[in-house]
Amino acid sequence: MDDIKLISDEIPQEVKKYNLKIKQLEVGKSGKVGILDVELKENNELKTVIVKQFSQVPLQIQRAIYPESSLPGMAYLYIISPSGGILQGDRYKTDITLKNNAVSHITTQGATRIYSMNSNSAVQLVNITLDENCYLEYIPDQIIPYQNSRYYQKVNLDIHDNATLIYSEVLTPGRTAMKETFDYDICYLRTYCKNQNNEFRCLENMKIEPKKYDMKIKGVLGKYDIVGTVYVLTKKNQIEKLEEKIYANIQKSELVSIGTSILPNESGIIVKILGNNTEDVFDKIYDVLKITRKEILGAEFSKIRKN
Repeated sequence: MDDIKLISDEIPQEVKKYNLKIKQLEVGKSGKVGILDVELKENNELKTVIVKQFSQVPLQIQRAIYPESSLPGMAYLYIISPSGGILQGDRYKTDITLKNNAVSHITTQGATRIYSMNSNSAVQLVNITLDENCYLEYIPDQIIPYQNSRYYQKVNLDIHDNATLIYSEVLTPGRTAMKETFDYDICYLRTYCKNQNNEFRCLENMKIEPKKYDMKIKGVLGKYDIVGTVYVLTKKNQIEKLEEKIYANIQKSELVSIGTSILPNESGIIVKILGNNTEDVFDKIYDVLKITRKEILGAEFSKIRKN
């Protein structure tokens, strides 16, 4: 129940107002709270392995695999869910910790589908902690908010000044094939980052209420429907050079709009990508990943394969 309270305490009022009490499977019941706690370390053979793992359905993680020839010790992990999507009243909490020079790539089995709701909301809390000299690429699939859904996600990044994190998120307008474009109630994405000394690095809030505001006006999304964000957090002395490389070498396209910026106090880089096709947006995210991995680890990136 401590996990439920922790997650519930995070919910902002804009989302909490939807948490009406009607007859349904209560928050906290079996299947409504997904928990995943994973810790990775590099072992004596210079291979990153899982040293701690706990999961509670509907969150699970597959065993580590090592598909990269250029980085044979890098652990690839896939977060999976047998539920197929997030329902009203669901509360998810994921903790990922890297220690002792761990190097990993983590993604999801598929898109995060936020199902339609007539009561309550869905909440996901993600905590990522990287110790010194650790490296993580956390690239989940896109978020798809269904009609009348309400979703709050908070990502807490506790990243050592001498570690590297590439974190991305992609928000789509909904199930466009079902004519559910910007038909959800609210999607509130909050990302907060600090370093090993609890010092602030960056904060971003993205609150979208498409039934209240026009998303297609100039200065918001304009002609685009999909927004992707990539955070690159690494050593300060590498930030300026890396941002220049990303801006100069990311493949330009008429299908997407891309902007890069250095975060306050040179704490990292943020890349914004607007597009109308999810694959186009992810292609640019992979470009950022490829450039960063080459710069930080001196290794190549092979595009993720999913069945």
